[in-house]
Amino acid sequence: MIDTNLAIAILLGSFFVMILCKLPITFALAASSTMTMLYLDIPLMSMVQQMAKAINSFSLMAIPFFILAGEIMGAGGISTRMLNFANVFVGRFRGGLAQVNCLASMFFGHLSGSAVADVSSLGTILIPMMKKAGYDEDFSVGITVTSSCQGVLIPPSHNMIIYSVAAGGVSVGRLFMGGLVPGVLMGIVLMIICGFIAIKRNYPKGEKLTPQQALKMSLDAIPALFTAIIILVGVSAGIFTATESAAIACIYALIISFLYYRELKVKMIPGILMNCVKTLAMVFSLIAAAGAFGWILAYLQVPKMITGMLLSVSSSKIVVFLLINLMLLILGCIMDMAPLILIVTPILVPVVQSFGMDPVQFGVVLIFNLAVGLCTPPVGSALFVGCGIGDISVEKTVKAMIPMYLGMLFMLMVVTFVPQVSLWLPNLVMPAAV
Repeated sequence: MIDTNLAIAILLGSFFVMILCKLPITFALAASSTMTMLYLDIPLMSMVQQMAKAINSFSLMAIPFFILAGEIMGAGGISTRMLNFANVFVGRFRGGLAQVNCLASMFFGHLSGSAVADVSSLGTILIPMMKKAGYDEDFSVGITVTSSCQGVLIPPSHNMIIYSVAAGGVSVGRLFMGGLVPGVLMGIVLMIICGFIAIKRNYPKGEKLTPQQALKMSLDAIPALFTAIIILVGVSAGIFTATESAAIACIYALIISFLYYRELKVKMIPGILMNCVKTLAMVFSLIAAAGAFGWILAYLQVPKMITGMLLSVSSSKIVVFLLINLMLLILGCIMDMAPLILIVTPILVPVVQSFGMDPVQFGVVLIFNLAVGLCTPPVGSALFVGCGIGDISVEKTVKAMIPMYLGMLFMLMVVTFVPQVSLWLPNLVMPAAV
């Protein structure tokens, strides 16, 4: 006789044991799913069918184009233009380079949609520049890492597309619009924190630009920024889908990097394509494995059990939302973003909907929680990349990031308990799902 509780123990227990043994998450998901199916006497062909079903989605076609567009723009000198453009606005203030760091990440997030890409591209320029100008190295790395997390909220974010699929088809356009205001507000909060720290530590002011220099830098950056306009306006106005906007953005990025800025060379194309293929292989294999894992969770009615457990703790919406945030923050510290989105979304969406939270708002809350995880040990990929670039220990950097963590947590609570922060823009621009 099959014991459902034992099946759940096999599924979750084997998964976490393999994670602790540092087996790649894709293989851990597939292996734990296989063992559970064998115990439940379910044909393994069902697992193959669920894996194929997970990646058989039109929305997922946008991910290759967004990743390729990000790779092209990263190699085409776009990051330098974003730095110069940010410098026009905030570079002259005390702690100007730190402010430029935050604002440039906000602009670059529109283009890459990736925190790691942001740290890798902007960090290699800004961290050495800040250290040379007299900024403490732990602060330089810390603000670069935390500001880069705007990239997963500000559209286009391929993580929003993954959430859309995992949540059963939530509008990608509304998710893009929903993440824009929280992402910008998070950047503003980090800039305010930087201002206080700069005054306290007496960091230097940036060089004041002449009107001619400011105009030249701004005009030089406009073609790059137009990529984000294509995506946001095109999707929100219903001119094209998220997938079509990603393809158009990819072509546009290739044109401006190759013909306008002329920093992208033909010999660089094979390397860009190879990086894109490597990333896609990881992303899609992960989505396929998580599809089978999620199907078994649903088969064993784990989402229903989790809902009952949370409701048994408290019937208060505030308490349940705080518990969900705490759980996501802890999980974000030990697992990567994409697998967590795929695993927890089918479980938690019914819970938050029972308390009246819109799936778009929860998508932003989920991504925000996991963005914090990108800059927290022991698995924070953005944190480790930043520390590698700055040649500084993780421990020292994390200590310097405490004020920034507090700012991010404050914004997380705002996004969780003030629905209009994430829903105002989607309801204004896209009142009906597309």
